[in-house]
Amino acid sequence: MSKSQNKPGRLKIQQLLNAIGSKQTDADKNMDAPPYDWYQPHCFNGSQMKKLSFFAAKITSSLSAKFSVLCQKTSEVTIISITEHFSAQFIGQTPADQDAKNKGPVNYYLAFSAGQEEPCGFISIPPQTALTWTTQILGDTESKENTLRALSDLESSLLFDMAKLIVDSITAAAEKISFKSSSNAVIDHLPLQLKGTEEFCKISFNIKQQTGNTSEAHILILSEKLVPLVTDAGQTAGKFSDKDITKAMQTHIEKISIPVTVQLASVAITVEDALNLSPGDILTLDKKIDEPIHLLVNGKPIFRGKCAKSAGNYALVISESYAEAAQS
Repeated sequence: MSKSQNKPGRLKIQQLLNAIGSKQTDADKNMDAPPYDWYQPHCFNGSQMKKLSFFAAKITSSLSAKFSVLCQKTSEVTIISITEHFSAQFIGQTPADQDAKNKGPVNYYLAFSAGQEEPCGFISIPPQTALTWTTQILGDTESKENTLRALSDLESSLLFDMAKLIVDSITAAAEKISFKSSSNAVIDHLPLQLKGTEEFCKISFNIKQQTGNTSEAHILILSEKLVPLVTDAGQTAGKFSDKDITKAMQTHIEKISIPVTVQLASVAITVEDALNLSPGDILTLDKKIDEPIHLLVNGKPIFRGKCAKSAGNYALVISESYAEAAQS
């Protein structure tokens, strides 16, 4: 086949893919690939997730020291999980969005921003954790932590200070970015206006006190704010545009090998006739000599043409496209 100097455009490639469809091969069946969750964002690759784990470990190390001083007891902070979420998963989960019959102690939130920008993340503290932290700071050993209740003004103020310590630890771990706490905490709704499509990284951590008490809280940051922390400077400078990515994908598709078959004709015969076939027999096909033959791509007819000879080999002169014939 002679090589054409004209490269196929996106439309031509799309027509070809639509024509041949998708067919599972044996290689596909044997492929062992992890499931891909389309309902979760995938802003970070495996290497970047490892860097996020290192970043989170620096946060917990700083928190362990700060909480130990504040509570005057040894505190061990460990990471529970690092996950990615669309903000739609958080909308409608706050107590203010639930039925009135479910009213009770609520989560506490403190927003934070990078410099003078709009808030880019928040600290989420469950009610049980809020009560555990404040009672330990106040030394209220007689308080029943399992009995959820609203915090007093003093307890709310202490919790706000603890939440700010978390933001300070995030800044210390980030180094390149300075995060600033919001001036007020909120308890009845998320502290950010969300559309549902924002991508967040959620860092959940556990705090274990010397007394054996454990509690957990969560840090949620817009994924885009963490990209500089997990991406090398060279990679950031060489970030590809959407146009570059599309062109690279098209070039890759153009180089994929696909099976092409030229089908002369076919005929149906009985099993008896097939068993009686022998060298020298003539089998009449269901196509006249002047009728075009078919070119099949991945088993599906795409073009019609006529038999020819080129450099001592069989060849096919394409005369018509099935797609163009269908449109006419």
